[in-house]
Amino acid sequence: MSTETITANANANKQKLAKLEKRFRHHMGKAINDYNMIEDGDKVMVCLSGGADSYTMLDILLKLRRSAPIHFDIIAINLDQKQPGFPDQILPQYLQQLGVDYQIIEEDTYSIVKDKIPEGKTTCSLCSRLRRGILYSTAKRLHVTKIALGHHRDDMIETLLLNMFFNGKAKTMPAKLVSDNGEHVVIRPLAYCKEKEIKQYSALKEFPIIPCNLCGSQPNLQRQNVKQMLNDWEKQYPGRAESIFTAMQNVVPSHLCDHNLFNFKEVDLHTGVVNGGDTAFDVEPIATTFNSTAKLKVEAMDLVDIVELN
Repeated sequence: MSTETITANANANKQKLAKLEKRFRHHMGKAINDYNMIEDGDKVMVCLSGGADSYTMLDILLKLRRSAPIHFDIIAINLDQKQPGFPDQILPQYLQQLGVDYQIIEEDTYSIVKDKIPEGKTTCSLCSRLRRGILYSTAKRLHVTKIALGHHRDDMIETLLLNMFFNGKAKTMPAKLVSDNGEHVVIRPLAYCKEKEIKQYSALKEFPIIPCNLCGSQPNLQRQNVKQMLNDWEKQYPGRAESIFTAMQNVVPSHLCDHNLFNFKEVDLHTGVVNGGDTAFDVEPIATTFNSTAKLKVEAMDLVDIVELN
């Protein structure tokens, strides 16, 4: 490869990196503002797993802190779960180079999970509960005010579909919520960020990625199946994931079926039209896309698909 080609590639990567950084600063800044994630005087515990998501979250949070109109502190936390072969020197070296305050918490959750979960069964649930409990106790000990997790937009969409398909709930990872034990505020600054772009940014930044061998060895996880389904949808209908996430921010309780969330019993002719009335499958927006002289017979669900494609 010629010197000119190497230089051109380097310049292209530099421009792409700058573009992605600008996009993440915008998305994370907007999420923080929309949900009031970080306030003046906060001490934010950034949970660093060694994956692309948490590296990106820490990197952009540090950049936002330098330009933010408020003051907040950051402490990076990594939980060393004592997985065999875990490269325990990588994160300390990386964090020391950054000059960021950090702690490595050593807890052998790996042995507990392997002892309690039969071979071939999903370890995520128990591993997650153990990890969460340790993070909560660490947050209490360090007197942090916010716990930042590296879940992104695609994680939130996948969790929504998993809950719908297997738990019968329209529920996902929230951008901000009080922790399970009621003692901490959990935030997800990457809520508006796409997984694909996070991977691109991580590769360009050359973050020292540490794979999770505990859960990474389980190829048949339902989350992986849902992820593949979403990827297939996105290839066939570009923008579908974006549409799902937008829908998560535009919930209309009167047009769902949760009678605890909306008082359907009181709806009658005296209450008037609620949120546009019974228009869930109206297709007026696409009527003009058809030739007025064409004799087409299109079923209602076909029209819904056409709306999605548009």
